[in-house]
Order: sequence, then structure tokens, then C-alpha cells
Amino acid sequence: MRNVIFSQREERDKLLANTYLESKTKYDTEVLLHDKMIKLITGPRRAGKSVYALLMLRGKQFAYLNFDDQQLLNKWDEDLVMLLLDEVYPNYEYLLLDEVQNLENWDLWVSKLYRRGLNLIITGSNARMLSQEMATVLTGRYVQIEMLPFGLDEFMQWHNIDLQSVTDYKKTEFSVLKDDYLRLGGFPETLSSRSMTQTYLNILFDSIIFKDVARRHKIRNTVDLLNLALYLLSNFCNLFTANDIATELGFKSVATTQKFIEYLHEPYLFYYLQRYDNKLKLMKKAARKVYVVDNGFVAASAFNLSSNLGRLLENQVFIELLRRGYDVEKTLFYYRSRNDKETDFVIRQGTVVQQLMQVCYDFSSEKTIRREVDSLIECGEELHCDNLTIITFDHEEIITKDGHTIQVIPVAKM
Repeated sequence: MRNVIFSQREERDKLLANTYLESKTKYDTEVLLHDKMIKLITGPRRAGKSVYALLMLRGKQFAYLNFDDQQLLNKWDEDLVMLLLDEVYPNYEYLLLDEVQNLENWDLWVSKLYRRGLNLIITGSNARMLSQEMATVLTGRYVQIEMLPFGLDEFMQWHNIDLQSVTDYKKTEFSVLKDDYLRLGGFPETLSSRSMTQTYLNILFDSIIFKDVARRHKIRNTVDLLNLALYLLSNFCNLFTANDIATELGFKSVATTQKFIEYLHEPYLFYYLQRYDNKLKLMKKAARKVYVVDNGFVAASAFNLSSNLGRLLENQVFIELLRRGYDVEKTLFYYRSRNDKETDFVIRQGTVVQQLMQVCYDFSSEKTIRREVDSLIECGEELHCDNLTIITFDHEEIITKDGHTIQVIPVAKM
């Protein structure tokens, strides 16, 4: 065990010596560190959680345990580990626990450490950490920082382009990079080697399916699980029900299909958007829309015969809304009017519909413009909302029709 802890210290020090593009969050890291509440950093694998934690702790006295290490898990001895941490990291002030959900009964151990007064920063790639284990044992004792792959602004920052002031000589490069981000997404480790992005994300996709879902839930029928994941990926931004999927894929059990669908959300791979309705019962019964955490997965693993630029842009906008703190259970929905006209995103604050947002990649066709504008206006009238927006790839204007004003803005300015 001593060798494992020392090896992980070497790993930590090598990581600290690297240069990183820091992910943007709403939190002041110094304020976070002074707070004794547990700092819980969650999100998909390889999205930058560990880097964010390391940058937060750079220059501080902190100990480090990485639970994505089978040797540590195989030799786990709680009392011995705590003794060795004092030996390897004398006088440490903070304890970073990386991918802690891999440790059996981790929540009880973390709760014990918290009661002892340790200042804890923990990372995890599983949503159940919040919904069940974390919330049950550590209610009120933690603050969550959710990490997602880089957004468009961070992607442009990597390429030394300021979204707020794109100079003339950078416009061509900016246009090329916007398209590159739309198609290949923003996982940090893909930015420096875009030619390898699809291979990298294909391996990551399989790792999430088999390691974070199948192994965690002891699923034997991994073929059905993978087929379901590929089906959802190929149908991103589309409506679905468990019944329809079970029929389409020939699954015997709708209940198992529904269970697998929820499992695939746990590692932050897929998100499911509900239809907005004032009646909760009707909202729960309606078909949901599926989104994937990064567009790069579509290029890497989905079975698609077309480029799907419209859906890619919609997915990009959805993930950006998540990045800004909107919640698919409370504040973010889609909507269909009584005449079956759809609005991609309904943003709600409390009981009030604050904004309706439509996504349209190509805004050059009069027929397309009329369809998108009419849908948005009809939905806005039904939901009593005048804040209407259409997000495009690169078009910008203000449209007025029937007493309504619609802001049309490019995705880079949303």
C-alpha cells in the first residue's frame, strides 16, 4: 500500500507541473477552499474534473488519492491509508479524493472524514452520488461543482480567439473553428490532436458503457446495453419513450429498457429533456428528448448517414444551457403547442416561463424562417412569454411579426 500511495504522489506532482486551460465555473476557488463543506466536483469522465481540483489546490498542502487505480482498491485498508497519508503528505491541509465512487461504501467513509474535520475535495463521474448516496449520508454538507467538456468560448480561448472581439484577420479561422467545435465537441484531451478525436472518443464511449454502467450495475447483457446507447446516440435530439425503444430494438422488457435508459444518464453520458406542462402527471407521461454530453461522441460512435448539422447545433445549445446552470428537472424543458408546433427549449424560473428558445442551423430559406418564427410565436402565446430567441450558426437579425419581437443570434453570441 505504501508503494501505491507514493506512486500516486508522483502522479500528482507530474500533473501539477503541466500547463492547463482552466474550465470556467461560477465559483471563486479560494472561497471554496476556505469553506469546510465538502467540495464535490462531478461530471463525465475526462471532462476536466481532476484538473480543476488540482488547479484549485496548486500551491496548497494537500494529499491525493486516485480511486481509478485498481491497486488501491484491491489493497484498501482505511486505517493504513490514513497513516500513510500522514507519512507521505506531512501536515496536509486538504484531501483530494479522485473518482471516489469506485470505492465500496465510499459515502460512509467520506462522512467519517468530514466529521473528523478534514477539508475534502472529491470528484466523481456518477450522478447517483448526488441523487442517492451523497444526498442520503451528507445532506447539507457539500457544495456541487458540475464540470462539462469545454464550451465554445473555452475552445476558442484555447486557440487564442476572444469571442467578444473577433478581429478581421481571425474571422476565417474563427469560422473554421466554430464548425470544428460543432462536429467534434470540446473534451479537453482532444483539443491538441483533433485528428485523433474520433478514436479517442470512441474508446471513451465504450469505457463509460462497460466500466461506469455495466460493471457498476453488474449488467450481464452488455450487448443490449451497448445497442441501447448507440440507438440513443444516433437519435440525439429526437423524442423517445421506453416502449418505442423496446419495440424498435426487440427488447423483451420495457422495465429493463427504462432502467438501462436511466443508467446511461448516471455517468453524464445522456440527458433527457421533459415536455413542459403545468400538470406534472402529464409532463411525466410525455415523450422525452435525448441529448448527448458532447457532439464529438456523435462523430465517433453514432450510426448516421448525414451530417445532422441542425441537430448538432441544437445539442450544442442544450449543453451550453446546462453549463449555465439550467436543470432538466426544474428549469429547462421543450414544448409542443396544441397544434403540435414545437419549441426546442423552455426556460423557466420558479413558476414563470422566462424565455423560449428555438435552434435553427440554416436561416437562409424563407420556408424555414416562416416555420421557426410561427412555431415560436404560437408557443409563446400559449405560455404567455414574450422573450423569444432563435439561435443560428452564424445569422443575426431582429424579426417583428404580429406584435412579437424575436431576437435571432448566432450561437457564438448566446
